[in-house]
Amino acid sequence: MPRPARVYKSPAIVLRQRRLGETDKIITLYTAEYGKVDAVAKGVRRLKSRLAGNVEPLSHGSFLLARGRNLDIITQVQSIESFQPLHDDLGRLSHALYAAELLDRATEERSENFALYRLLLDTLRRLAERDDLERTLRYYEMAVLGQLGYKPELQRCVVCGAELAPGEVVRWAANLGGVVCSNCKPQDTVLSTLSPATLNALRVLQSEHFQDVVDLDLDHDTAVALEHLLREAIHYALDQDVRSAAFLDEVRKRPRTHRRAGIQ
Repeated sequence: MPRPARVYKSPAIVLRQRRLGETDKIITLYTAEYGKVDAVAKGVRRLKSRLAGNVEPLSHGSFLLARGRNLDIITQVQSIESFQPLHDDLGRLSHALYAAELLDRATEERSENFALYRLLLDTLRRLAERDDLERTLRYYEMAVLGQLGYKPELQRCVVCGAELAPGEVVRWAANLGGVVCSNCKPQDTVLSTLSPATLNALRVLQSEHFQDVVDLDLDHDTAVALEHLLREAIHYALDQDVRSAAFLDEVRKRPRTHRRAGIQ
C-alpha cells in the first residue's frame, strides 16, 4: 500500500482553536476530503503571523497541510469565506458556534463525510445571510442526526413498529429514537405528547429540501417544542450536551444588536 503524501490540500472550515505553547495554536478543521483534522498553526499568536486571520473559528479556506509525527501542520491558507456577518452580530455568532461545536462533538477524527462538510458550509451561509436563524438551526440539527445514523423515527412506533394512524395520540421518546404509539407503554422512558403541528414540523425538518422548512407555518409554541425535542435527541445520540447551547440561550435573552463579537 502506498504511503500517503506528506503534503496534502483540502477546503476546510475551522471549528475551533486552542493554545499550544507560547506562540502556536491547535486548529480543529472539518475538511471536505478527510473529515475532522487537528493541525498546528505555528507562530499564529505572533503579531505578524500571516496565518492568524485565516484560522479563526468559522473561517472557510483552502488549507495546505504537512503530515507530522503527532499532529499535522498548517503551512498555508487561502481564504475562501470569512463569514463576516457572523462576527458582526452576536445572535448570528452564537448560532454558528453552536453549529460548529455540534459537528465537532458528533464526529471522530479522519472520518471523511463530504455531506457533513457541505451541510455545515450551507448552514453558515444561511446563518450569515438569513433572519430565520432558528429554522436554519433546527434543519441543521435534524440533518446532522440523520447523517450520523440517528434520524428520529417519525412514521412508526419505535416500540412495536406499527405505523401511526391519522389522529392518533403520539408520544416522543428521545432515548428510544422517535415516536411511540398510543398502545405502547415502555418502561423507564420519559414520554412527551406531541401535538399534530409538532409532529408535522418534525417530519418537514427531515426533508432534503431546506425550502420546505422555509415554507413551514410554524407558531411560537411549536418552534419552542422543536428546539427542546431536538436537543433531547442530540443528547441521547452523543451522550453529552453541546456546551455552546448555554451561550446561545444567554444571547437570546439580550436585546438584538449588530456589533462585532470577537472570538478568543
